[in-house]
Amino acid sequence: MMTDTPDTHVSHEEWTKEGLAIIVIGASGDLAKKKTYPSLLSLFADYLLPRNVIIYGYARSNISSEQLREKLRPYLTKAVNDENVIDDFLSRCHYQSGPGYGDSTSWQHLDKEIVRFEDEIAHAKGVSKVNRLFYFAIPPNVFAETGEAIKTSCMSSKGFSRMIVEKPFGKDLESCKEILARLGKHFDETNLFRIDHYLGKEMVQNLMVMRFGNIWMENMMNRNYVQCVMLTFKEPFGTEGRGGYFDQYGIIRDIIQNHLLQVMCLLCMECPNKLDGIDAGEKIRDEKVRVLEAMNPVTLDEVFLGQYEGYHDDETITNKDSNCPTYAAVRCFINNPRWAGVPIIFKAGKALNERKAEMRIQFKDAPAGEFLFGTKVPRNELVIKLQPDELIYMKSNIKTPGFASAPIQSELQVQYDTRYFEQNGVSNPDAYSRLILDVLRGKSAAFVRSDELIRAWEIFTPVLHRIDRENVRPHVYKTGSRGPDEADAWINDKSGYVRNDDYVWYDGNICRKTGF
Repeated sequence: MMTDTPDTHVSHEEWTKEGLAIIVIGASGDLAKKKTYPSLLSLFADYLLPRNVIIYGYARSNISSEQLREKLRPYLTKAVNDENVIDDFLSRCHYQSGPGYGDSTSWQHLDKEIVRFEDEIAHAKGVSKVNRLFYFAIPPNVFAETGEAIKTSCMSSKGFSRMIVEKPFGKDLESCKEILARLGKHFDETNLFRIDHYLGKEMVQNLMVMRFGNIWMENMMNRNYVQCVMLTFKEPFGTEGRGGYFDQYGIIRDIIQNHLLQVMCLLCMECPNKLDGIDAGEKIRDEKVRVLEAMNPVTLDEVFLGQYEGYHDDETITNKDSNCPTYAAVRCFINNPRWAGVPIIFKAGKALNERKAEMRIQFKDAPAGEFLFGTKVPRNELVIKLQPDELIYMKSNIKTPGFASAPIQSELQVQYDTRYFEQNGVSNPDAYSRLILDVLRGKSAAFVRSDELIRAWEIFTPVLHRIDRENVRPHVYKTGSRGPDEADAWINDKSGYVRNDDYVWYDGNICRKTGF
């Protein structure tokens, strides 16, 4: 059992001394088992949840609390290697089933269970304030009925009630507005946190310090120095039985319109007046919206689509002639004084040659470089890798070692695992743990505001509707490849990117050529 609680960076905050009831809605589903509960366990193991915490799962599955614990245990052992901590955590996990997510009788029963917990810690420990955190690990089509039931039957009377809502936030502008309206009837922006787990990744959260804490970086992040900005997502597997879901959305809706677009906003926004503290969240989100407001809707000539061979073999895909893209490259522009004319390239794909997510900024040619050195001088690039390894490096030019004097490209590099975590055996927190903690702390910067969502859909909805309406056919590519054969030429033409084919990257063991 949890006894003495060591001090942490949040120990001074009042909510840590109060009670907390966490309600995981959709507790028997994959998202809850694989992400939500393990992330809660990580917070619990690091003493980042209040000492007086209880966790209730709610779903339609007719199982007991003990059966839920047994379903969770295999996933929890992957997150924390301490059976005593896992047992303590599971002892706090309970389960409430209901015939539907909007069943008011079931929610009233759960409310009584939570009130009983509140009364127990009030009498035994003198804790009078108890907060509630609701995690919506459910499809968006049941958001409205769930929110209504919570609002009428299960809100806290002794503390805050905050909701974490998972994507997708619609398929287009109209469906997004419908979801926002349904939830907006019951909750406002102060207690509604729309989660995009990419905003919880270390390298994304690091952008605030990198951009605005380094004079060298801020001075060169503009149209005078930057040739293009590329945001890339690659994964080496296909739909793998999730084709029925994926075929309704496609790679643009699934990755580019949300994850990569959100990351781009943080990378390219102007500096807010505040980056930390009570008002920082809204100021950061204001600047993100300004970036989106400076972008025109995407047109079809700015989109390149691909689909991997064998996509339709997924048994869950009913439309065997589906044009659903599993690969896409999109070019946008930010029409403001800082970024005017700089191509922003989004690239995302499934069934490719590797797992990778990164931000890449290629700078313009060194002035008079070819005349000065008598040879081509490679362009500098700043690369920020989000996954699988957290890494920052600047491709810089140095003299060729030895007697030669021609410029050769190397890198200035920080690798997080070896630089910060190799000696003590710890690692960065996962994105979900970080974001759940932000909600408890009332920090809104890493969550998506309603006006951000609406503007993002305004940018992408017209071209998405045209692709669907005109049945635009994607280029076919082989699984395990870098994507369609024609994609690199399209991207280079649209971005002005110049690839240095002579560059080799040293990973600590061998030098090898690498591509973006």
